[in-house]
Amino acid sequence: MRLWGRARAVRRRMLCLWLLLLALVLATLALSDLLYRDENDQKAPGPPRRPLQRILSPPDLEVIVDSRDPALELGVGLSPLASLQEDQLLFVPSAQGSKTPPAAPQRKGSYKVLLPGANRDSTAPTPLTHGEMGRAVRLKLEGLERDMELSELQKYGFNEVVSERISLHRKLPEARHPACLGEQYSESLPSASVVICFHDEAWSTLLRTVHSVLETAPKQYLREILLVDDLSQHGHLKSVLSEYVAHLDRVRLIRSTKRLGVGGCRSLGGAMAAGEVLVFMDSHCECHKGWLEPLLERVAQDRTRVVSPIMDVIDWQTFQYNATQWPVRGVFDWRLDFRWESNPQPPEKDPDLATQPIRSPALGGGVLVIDRHFFQSVGAYDPGMLLWGAEQIELSIRVWSCGGSMEVVPCSRVAHLTHRHLPYPLPDQELLQKNKIRIADTWMDAYRKIYYRRDTLAHFIRQSENPNITERLRLKKSLGCRNFHWFLTTVYPELYIPQDRPALSGELYNVGTGNCADYPRGQGLEGGAMNIAPCSGTGNQHCDLNSMGEVRWGHAGVLCFNTTGERVVLSPCPARQPTDSKLHWKFIKLSGQLVHVVSQLCLEAVKDGALPQRDAGLDNSITVRGLFLRPCTHHPRQQWHFEQLVAPKGA
Repeated sequence: MRLWGRARAVRRRMLCLWLLLLALVLATLALSDLLYRDENDQKAPGPPRRPLQRILSPPDLEVIVDSRDPALELGVGLSPLASLQEDQLLFVPSAQGSKTPPAAPQRKGSYKVLLPGANRDSTAPTPLTHGEMGRAVRLKLEGLERDMELSELQKYGFNEVVSERISLHRKLPEARHPACLGEQYSESLPSASVVICFHDEAWSTLLRTVHSVLETAPKQYLREILLVDDLSQHGHLKSVLSEYVAHLDRVRLIRSTKRLGVGGCRSLGGAMAAGEVLVFMDSHCECHKGWLEPLLERVAQDRTRVVSPIMDVIDWQTFQYNATQWPVRGVFDWRLDFRWESNPQPPEKDPDLATQPIRSPALGGGVLVIDRHFFQSVGAYDPGMLLWGAEQIELSIRVWSCGGSMEVVPCSRVAHLTHRHLPYPLPDQELLQKNKIRIADTWMDAYRKIYYRRDTLAHFIRQSENPNITERLRLKKSLGCRNFHWFLTTVYPELYIPQDRPALSGELYNVGTGNCADYPRGQGLEGGAMNIAPCSGTGNQHCDLNSMGEVRWGHAGVLCFNTTGERVVLSPCPARQPTDSKLHWKFIKLSGQLVHVVSQLCLEAVKDGALPQRDAGLDNSITVRGLFLRPCTHHPRQQWHFEQLVAPKGA
């Protein structure tokens, strides 16, 4: 018994000792946690784990906006955003300025996705010097790095590996005319909201666009930058981007949980903007110093004026900056494809031209500046336009026809990144044609038949389904818009109007070879040798023998059949009549011969034949194919007929 009692006493002492040790450990942990918390409370919230060069004052907190908010109404009885339900808009609030970030709004469809490996940039980044002042970056990569470069190129449509090595704050060389540097602008210019829509944009190009605007636009005129996420799926554009934007001054992030496309996304941004003037900008641009003031000045002088800077070019492969030669304007052809057209008159011949804006029949979508109230009253972007394509053509025709004007401002320059290919697949391969059908049926009146002859796919789509353009026709009537004939004669008289006479227009089919006259794509509008190729049936090989004897080629009708020696080539058509006699042709319907009037020789198709000995300066040892002048015979290779592929209504 005595031994049993001693054992119990020992066990009590050991238990007390263990309890004492446990209490000491708990006290130590509590004290350590308290000290650690106090130390952290003295630190400001850290920046996102991505390169961030500066942390500015907090932007206004964003709020969830009901889609039925009056701010979303776009005037004239239209509500393009009505299709967006209340839970399809997600706004990201700023976390800056408070020790604990506010709770994220609990809305259906919201998300918070962490980017795997986002902490890779947690160390201080090395300053990037590649591509400074717009210089080209050429990397010699091998192995896995080369594979990564090709993968990113396919993903984005440009060399993202090169872009990642260029600073988000790189400067561009001065490209403005010296006379622009001395221009003085009003001190009471309107405020601007820059709307940047993006869908799965690369991190570097998106943020370089944002920083470029912040660092070149005067603070007194830049009201805000609205980043509108059009349902991006890439991880770096979710929580990581939200955290980054929370540390930028005057930048707000708006997310849509419905894919809107270019027009719908920009209309959403325009409806939420607070600035007096809207600046719609693509998500892969770089701005020059002084780009914003000339644009705001022109809009302030006339609130119905829509303007664009000179759009310089950033190469998709090397990110080299290339200045666009002034003067330039935006135009489109009868296939409703947009392009920038250079004016042959250089500014040196007219000093005033160097700084004077010029009227433009159309403007591209890279950067577009418009008064906010005028944008809403004229109908914003057409909500029926699908995803991507031709929305800038529709807006251009509507602005001109409904009381506005468009121009390019030479003292403003913004560089735009070209793409090798569209970076995302279109869900509907007929989408672009459907957008163009809306334009043709809404705005082109009887001239729409010219479009349909040059885009046969659109013609067949139009035969099977009618676009719902009731609201746009009502808008056109309520605004008192002018017809397309007025547009052609007043705004764009330089656009050649094809005659498209029966049996004298269409694909030029050769009986002997079974092929059609063809002009290889990519040779441009400067002209080149004609060829023959299988008939496409798409309208791309359309030509028009008009009453002046010209054989006009292409969607714009600016190239004419001409001759160099015995070879038939395309050359720019003369802007004024009468036409050079070398361009005159005569079609003999009975024999199917196309006769060159001056030489009285006939057009012959040569398919893999020997090069004519009389063509001086060319290598006679090779075989060629194409169109040549030959003495007239009854050979089937000299027999032609024009095939009109479709007969649109009203033709």
